[in-house]
Amino acid sequence: MTQQTLFTDCTVATLKSGQPNYGLIEDAAILQRDGLIEWIGPSGVVPLKRSEMDEQSLQGRLVTPALIDCHTHLVFGGNRSKEFEQRLKGVSYEEIASSGGGINSTVEATRAASFDALVSASLRRLDDLISDGVAVVEVKSGYGLTIDDEIRMLQVARKLEELRPVKIVTTWLAAHAVPPAFKGRADTYIDHIVIPGLVRAANEGLVDAVDGFCETIAFTSGQIERVFQAAGSLGLPVKLHAEQLSDQKGALLAARYSALSADHLAYLSATDVEAFASAGTVAVLLPGAFYTLKETKLPPVAALRHHNVDIAIATDCNPGSSPISSILTAMNMACTEFALTPEEALAGTTRCAAKALGLSGQYGEITIGARAELAVWDVEHPSELSYWLGGSPLHKRISHGIAA
Repeated sequence: MTQQTLFTDCTVATLKSGQPNYGLIEDAAILQRDGLIEWIGPSGVVPLKRSEMDEQSLQGRLVTPALIDCHTHLVFGGNRSKEFEQRLKGVSYEEIASSGGGINSTVEATRAASFDALVSASLRRLDDLISDGVAVVEVKSGYGLTIDDEIRMLQVARKLEELRPVKIVTTWLAAHAVPPAFKGRADTYIDHIVIPGLVRAANEGLVDAVDGFCETIAFTSGQIERVFQAAGSLGLPVKLHAEQLSDQKGALLAARYSALSADHLAYLSATDVEAFASAGTVAVLLPGAFYTLKETKLPPVAALRHHNVDIAIATDCNPGSSPISSILTAMNMACTEFALTPEEALAGTTRCAAKALGLSGQYGEITIGARAELAVWDVEHPSELSYWLGGSPLHKRISHGIAA
């Protein structure tokens, strides 16, 4: 049976590419049929007889595309609050990692947690994102660092999608850190764990994309390139943690492989942005990590703008460097720390975030043919979504055309 709804009495921020001022339509109406946007425009020119459809007034509220968190490490065991205290006392992220803390401490906690415990803990963080109007969440592995434990993380991520009205995009990030068992043998780890595990995850239908951490405390560009080549042989897109702590030219490697995104980019050289831009790869900025680690090196936002690079924003939700489970907070941080405009921040968590996940045209814009994944807000103007700090002005989400 056809399911058709006309949403009326609203202001709509379409976030369509190339349209100024958020793509705002005042006194608008949205027609959805079977979970897809069929029409959008001024309420006075609805193309069908209103008597033939279910009409729902949104009572003057703002409607945007449902938000997208395109970079998270949502599934993990334990927390790293003690490391938070260490950093406040002056110990660096690199020093913590080299002394056995950092990612490896979360690996131990994640391996020790049961499947159900990981699901339960991850759901709490996922529910935080949903309460901020999020409908799509990328979830990475990377805290297992054995084939079985990495696979289990992706299985947990898939389970989350069964339990909540969200789309989960899974990413294989076994090349996140070298585990203690392979200390000094990063190449062996790539050959014996990362690549064989990726093949298994792909064969089991658990992976949508492949990521790695290209950094002095993680993997070289040559090691990451071998992972990218394996991903390509499996027909999987790639992305990369690049230039977070130093300039390793990871973003240029990502561009050479037409990566969906390169993420962090604090140390991306402004002179490299033009070459990076040529690939159409999305720059994903992660202000939560910048804030938590008290970084001072800013990503080259002006150069990214100049070369028309799409900029996405994400929480980077993780227990060590970005313990944030609010996309609205990340938007505010992106504006205050990186001087993005509220319009750039909203585009960065809708249209550009969809592109960073390979979902352009399906999510992130209110346009004909897109999925009817919408967020309805108790605000007057979309700039308020980046303005308020703490709390969420979400009135409700509409998922597949139905109130969620």
